[in-house]
Amino acid sequence: MTSGRVRDDEGTEYQLLKRAETSSLVRDPTTGDTRYLPNDRLELLEELSTHERQALSVHEAVRTLVRVVPDDATLGLVIDIAENGPVATRELLAVSDRCESDLNGQLTLLTATGILEQTTVADERGYATTAAGEYAVSALCGAGKPEE
Repeated sequence: MTSGRVRDDEGTEYQLLKRAETSSLVRDPTTGDTRYLPNDRLELLEELSTHERQALSVHEAVRTLVRVVPDDATLGLVIDIAENGPVATRELLAVSDRCESDLNGQLTLLTATGILEQTTVADERGYATTAAGEYAVSALCGAGKPEE
């Protein structure tokens, strides 16, 4: 096994990069720093496939957005809210081609996963992107359009 998550004897969790006979190479997910720790100080938390481990190189906020957005319209909704600031639900309904129930479902999902948060806009319920949502949109849109 050469991938997964481990916890040391002080409770700190790491991404396991490589395991040898007496020690393992681990990465601190918050800092990105790598170091070797003795195996007798590590507890295996879960084993990851090669592709799951590769996906960990992408920031958690971006992975979350990629996983929860089912179509271009939902991605456009998130980008619109990120670029234009908090938006009242009534305004979202006015520009959306989705029925109120479908839009509400998407907003609920995006809120539950931490991409959006409910807020008040002009004394009405509305939505804004969270810091994670802002980061994810910036990471996805920041590189600009590829040349065609």
